[in-house]
Amino acid sequence: MKNKYYITTPIYYPNDIPHLGHAYTTIAADVLARWNKLQGKEVFFLTGTDEHGKKLQNAAEKVGKKPKEFVDGIIPEFKEAWKKLNIEYNRFIRTTDKEHEKVVQAILQKCFDNGDIYKGDYEGLYCTSCEAYFTEKDCPDKLCPVHNKPLEYLKEESYFFKLSKYQKYLLDLYEKNPEFISPESKKQEIINRVKEGLKDFSISRTSFNWGIPLPFDKKHICYVWFDALLNYISGIDYLEDKKSFNKFWPADVHVMAKDILWFHVVYWPAMLKSVGIEPPKKIFAHGWWTVLNQKMGKSAGNAINIDQLIGYAGVDPARYFLMREIPFGQDGDFSYESLIERNNAELADKFGNLISRVSTLAEKYGIEKTSNSLLKKLKLSEIEKDMQNLALDKALNEIFAFVDICNEYVQSKKPWETGDKKVLYELADSIKAVSILLFPFMPETCEKIAKTFSFKIEDVKNINKPLAVKKIKKSEILFKKIEVKPKAEVKETKMEEKTSKSNLINYEQFSKVDLRVATVLDVEDIAGADKLYKLSIDLGKEKRTILAGMKPYYKKEEIKGKQIIVVANLEPRKMKGLTSEGMLLAASNEDHTKVILLSPEKKIDNGSKIS
Repeated sequence: MKNKYYITTPIYYPNDIPHLGHAYTTIAADVLARWNKLQGKEVFFLTGTDEHGKKLQNAAEKVGKKPKEFVDGIIPEFKEAWKKLNIEYNRFIRTTDKEHEKVVQAILQKCFDNGDIYKGDYEGLYCTSCEAYFTEKDCPDKLCPVHNKPLEYLKEESYFFKLSKYQKYLLDLYEKNPEFISPESKKQEIINRVKEGLKDFSISRTSFNWGIPLPFDKKHICYVWFDALLNYISGIDYLEDKKSFNKFWPADVHVMAKDILWFHVVYWPAMLKSVGIEPPKKIFAHGWWTVLNQKMGKSAGNAINIDQLIGYAGVDPARYFLMREIPFGQDGDFSYESLIERNNAELADKFGNLISRVSTLAEKYGIEKTSNSLLKKLKLSEIEKDMQNLALDKALNEIFAFVDICNEYVQSKKPWETGDKKVLYELADSIKAVSILLFPFMPETCEKIAKTFSFKIEDVKNINKPLAVKKIKKSEILFKKIEVKPKAEVKETKMEEKTSKSNLINYEQFSKVDLRVATVLDVEDIAGADKLYKLSIDLGKEKRTILAGMKPYYKKEEIKGKQIIVVANLEPRKMKGLTSEGMLLAASNEDHTKVILLSPEKKIDNGSKIS
C-alpha cells in the first residue's frame, strides 16, 4: 500500500529512566510519522520496551525486586517522557505482553520446524550490557567495543539459529535494495563483515530464567535479541489480525542508534526469511550524542534526562535543536550553549520575531488577499526530498532559508510605515507554509500559530491553499530568549586564548583521561584510507592497535620505533572495518599544514602514566 507508512524505534531497555539518547531516536521517528501524516498517509508508529534478559534480571536483583515488578515500575517513566516530548505513537509494545510472547514462540517453532534451529554448545565472550556475543577477532583485548568493559566468558548448552545459511540471501538483499542499510556510510562495513562469513548465533540461555521459554524445550529461554526483534511484527498483530499486519508490513523504516545496526540488518532479515516474511524496506542507523566528547549513557554517568533536556528551553526548542544540530546519521556533541544559541538566534530572533511582527501589524492594519510572490521562493520539492531521505537537518535548513527570505521581505517593504495589507497577506500566507512544514518538528508551537492566523495544518497540500482572510490578533511570544551565562575570560599561559567557562573542566574530569607512553612496534597502510595508518603499539602490559591520521605528515619509517603519548582509556572505535583502541596525541597549527607527534623528552618505560 503506497498510502501507508510504518515506522518504528528500537524497543528500549527499561533498566533506568529514559535520557536524551532515547529521546533523540523517538523524536526523529515522531517527526517522520507526523510528516507522513501530512502527506495523507495512514501511519503506524511503534515504540516500546525490551523487558527480558540478564541485564534486567541483574538490575532487578540489585534493588531486591522481581524482574516484572521492576520493569512495571519504570515503564510509566518512559510513557511520561514521551508525553512530555509530545510523542504521538500508535502503540507502546512491551516484550512481556502476552500477544508478543505468543508471536515469539510461534516464530521459534516455525524456524525449528524449518530446520533452522539446532542444539549445540555455546562457548565464547558475552556483554551483558549489550546482551550481545563477540568473537575474539572483534575484541582481541576482551573489552566490549561499545561499553569498554571486560567481556564475560560463557560456556553453556544452547540452541542456535543457522545464520550461516543466509549469507548469500543477505548479500543479494543489500545489492537489490541499496537503501536497505542507511545511511550509505554504514553499508560497506556491514557488507564486508557478511562477506567474511557468518557464524550461527545462539538463541537460548539456561544460566538465568528471565525470558520467554522455547516452545520445543522449556529448559531454555529465548535469547533477548531474537525475542526483541520480533516486536516489529507482534506490534502490528502478526498472529491476531492478519489484515492489520498485511496493511502495514513491510515496515517503511526501522530507526535506531548505530550500535545495534548489525542485529537489524543481519539477524533480523535472516529470521524473517526463515519463516517466509519479507524484510523491512529500510533500516536507518543514526549516530550517538556525546557530552564533552564522551558517549552518553548511564554507565558513563553523563546521561541527560528528559526533564533536564526540556528544562533548558522548552519542549519544541529541544525537539528542534536535536533534529537541526547534526546531520541525521552522524555523531554530535550536546552542549547547553548550542541549544541556547539555536533557540535565541533561529527560533526567537528569526522565526519568533517574524510571527510577532506580522501578527502585530496584521492586527493593526488587517490583510488583503493577493497572489503570494514570496511562496515561489520556498524550495518545497527539495524539502520533501530531504524528508523522504531522512535528511532532517537539511530540510530544516531549507525551511529557515525561507524564513530569512520572509524577514528580508518585511525589512524591504516596511509595512509598519506603509500599512500595506497585501504585503501583510503574503507574509501571513508564507507563515502558514512554514508552520505546516515545521509542524512535525514543533507541533505545539505550530498549532498556536495556526490558531493565530486561522488555518489548519492537517495536510501539506494546505501550503498551496490560499490563506483565508480573517481577523488576526497579535501572537503571544512563542520563543523566549534565554540569557546566556556570562563567559569567564581565562588566559592560557602560552596561547592567551579566551575560553568560555563552560569549556573548563575540573580536576576530577581531567583525571579520568588516562594518558600513557607507548612505543610504535609497526606501521601499516590501510586499504582505501588516504590519511590513516594502522599502528601496533606496546603499552607495557599489553599490545594494542590504534588508527591514526598521520599519513599526510609522516612516513611509516619515521613513526616505527617512536615513543608516543596515547589516550589509553578511550572507548574503542570502528573505522575502515578495523577497531582503534586508543588515540595518539599530536600538535598542529590552525590550518593543519604542520602536525607533530608528541613524545617524551627522554626514553621511558612503556605504560608510564602522564600526570
